[in-house]
Amino acid sequence: MSDRIGLFAGSFDPVTNGHVDIIRRASGLFDKLYVGLFYNKDKTGLFEPARRQIMLKEALGDLKNVEVVAARDSLAVDIARQHQVTHLVRGLRNAQDLEYEANLAFFNSQLAKEIETVFLLTALDYRYFSSSRIRELIHFGADISPYVPQGVVKEVGKKCENKQKI
Repeated sequence: MSDRIGLFAGSFDPVTNGHVDIIRRASGLFDKLYVGLFYNKDKTGLFEPARRQIMLKEALGDLKNVEVVAARDSLAVDIARQHQVTHLVRGLRNAQDLEYEANLAFFNSQLAKEIETVFLLTALDYRYFSSSRIRELIHFGADISPYVPQGVVKEVGKKCENKQKI
């Protein structure tokens, strides 16, 4: 039997505890799990892609079968093919996510019939977490420590100390 290889893609700006939970659970389902850090050079994020990659690697360092890969201006299915991925992994928090993800899965299946999409329901403790909500909390100086890995809290602290725009 061939290896089961997954890809969980996102912008992770910033990575949340909800992302980490999905990745941990997915890592148990696959022989190898790639976490694809996708970003668009035309968009400005809170954190530079290189910094996001460092935070992801720090948060996932104990998962031996997980590897973070970065992709710029690429489709997930193209990166998946490059890494012989058999399954795309997507997290679902609510009905709105399901609608969005079902549409995405349809197009991915049209582009790469050999790659299956699997959905993991977000754990109840994380169902309201989103990177955009975390960025809003950061903007207003709220405590984000319950929602993100400690490395993200440290990076936000560095940005504040250096008076970088948040």
